[in-house]
Amino acid sequence: MTAPKDATEATLRAHETLRAELPADDGQDFADARRGFIGTIPDARIENASGGVVWNMGAFAFEEAETPPPTVNPSLWRQARLNALHGLFEVTKGVYQVRGFDLSNITFIEGERGYIVIDPLISAEPAAAALALMRRHRGDKPVSAVIYTHSHVDHYGGVRGVLSDADIEAGMRIIAPEGFLEEAVSENVLAGNAMGRRATYMYGALLPRDPRGHVDSGLGKTTSMGAVSLIPPTESISKTGTRLTVDGVEIEFQVTPDTEAPAEMNFFFPQFGALCMAENCTCHLHNIYTPRGAQVRDAKRWAWYIDEASEMFSARTEVLFASHHWPRWGRERAVDFLKKQRDLYKFIHDQTLRMANHGLTPLEIGEALKLPPTLAAEWHTRGYYGTLNHNAKAVYQRYLGWFDGNPANLHPHPPVEAGKRYVDLAGGPDALLAKAREAFAAGDYRWTAQLVNHLVFADPGHAEARELQADALEQLGYQAESGPWRAFYLTGAQELRNPRPPSPTPRQGAAGQIRNLPPEQLLDSLSVRLNGDKAGAQEIALDLTFSDTGERYGLSVENAVLHHGRDRIAPGATAVTLTRAALVGLVLGETELDAAIEQGAVTTADPTPLRTLLALLDRFDFWFEIVMP
Repeated sequence: MTAPKDATEATLRAHETLRAELPADDGQDFADARRGFIGTIPDARIENASGGVVWNMGAFAFEEAETPPPTVNPSLWRQARLNALHGLFEVTKGVYQVRGFDLSNITFIEGERGYIVIDPLISAEPAAAALALMRRHRGDKPVSAVIYTHSHVDHYGGVRGVLSDADIEAGMRIIAPEGFLEEAVSENVLAGNAMGRRATYMYGALLPRDPRGHVDSGLGKTTSMGAVSLIPPTESISKTGTRLTVDGVEIEFQVTPDTEAPAEMNFFFPQFGALCMAENCTCHLHNIYTPRGAQVRDAKRWAWYIDEASEMFSARTEVLFASHHWPRWGRERAVDFLKKQRDLYKFIHDQTLRMANHGLTPLEIGEALKLPPTLAAEWHTRGYYGTLNHNAKAVYQRYLGWFDGNPANLHPHPPVEAGKRYVDLAGGPDALLAKAREAFAAGDYRWTAQLVNHLVFADPGHAEARELQADALEQLGYQAESGPWRAFYLTGAQELRNPRPPSPTPRQGAAGQIRNLPPEQLLDSLSVRLNGDKAGAQEIALDLTFSDTGERYGLSVENAVLHHGRDRIAPGATAVTLTRAALVGLVLGETELDAAIEQGAVTTADPTPLRTLLALLDRFDFWFEIVMP
């Protein structure tokens, strides 16, 4: 594997320029991040049942040094050191968090009978380790309820680590905002393969943990690599002002749809004076658009809901905590934090539209947008995760779409065809490379990357082009203040230098979430697998009965579209009885239809229509190319 390279002089100069612009550091963030520490486990190292490491903060021990290495943006280095602090922390009496065991925090509320768990991380093993740590220090009590603050996987995927099958069968309370399941399926299942692959870039999953590789994601360290699952909620919060008593603890809810997630909520614990702001207010500028891919968020509503939370709860707030980063103690500090986080998103929204109404395009707005001095003076407004540049483009996209109005950009050539034409325009590969090397020597890595990208897509076998493109992306990564931008750049460089061999069969990603979907959402997920070209004019009608739930669905294919409806059975549809697990196994190719019939997992008088349908469903290759065609 080709090794990463050192920082160039141009990158070192960029770091020095940034240092002069950073806020003064009074040490308050480090004091807050350490406050209430109770205990941890060595290196927060967590293994799965087979001994595989799914989380290990020991890999980031190099971040103990206060002075940043030349290959890391100095502001991101500071955030990385804050996010490296791990263990169980007391937020206030009765409220505890385990931080640094995954990308997100898991919070425990002490109830009358047991622990209310808020946001059980990405995967089961870190969630189980966090619960064990809580029990070791606060008593061996059962989990009495689970709350999902919102529909992103780092806030529900580890639920199997805190709940057993018996808990679920007994009707364990799982509380979430209205629309949670639909949005979780939409974001993590329907577009899950593409989003998951892009997430390997965004979170630096394949990068080495060292000063030339992954150091931090801004939002937290990185993503855990354990077992991910989805257990649907049993209760939904649909109205702001809803009050519930959960295991003897009163909770006041505020629903905040279309903020950081399409389905999200904040809530307040009156007896603790503790306000949970979910992921709507964390210690950085968040994403209005996430580079891994998702729906663009509504910055205007985001700001409005932060303001509403302040109006509803701040007068009673003694401590503010969230699902990432560290808390803020004291009413005045909480109010100031909420106010500036509110204005951060409102400023980006308003100023982007102001410039758009002057005719500026997304690229132009992204370059022009700068924070006012009062917001720029705060560490928690810096772009460790989202950036002003790509968030401005997100606001533009939400209102005006991807098209900037210039007809030259209405129907451009796709990357391979455009690349061939640009290479020809430059006078051939050698001439283009010569110009790109001049730009690299001048420290213009953005232009280098734009130029060489055309040659890489025109001829991905051109080793010199791939190497120069990797060199340019690497320096952009070293300069990036945003953890995701750094990870994208450095992962792109890694894959250009070390191309992955193609596979004759799809290399499918994890299927943990699809296995737990109710029939309605499971069938919905099949619709995006239907290959329209193969389906053509074929028509299929099935009468599906799920033996494990007793639900019956009509499923049909016509006009190259898959439809389904509960108890909507087309005349003459072929009857099929099977379990959800059997259908998942067939779709993923883990089970052959004939074997499933022989084993009794599938019952049908005529397997031909189901066999035909299965042949029309794509299996997605998780490792599709990103920086090459």
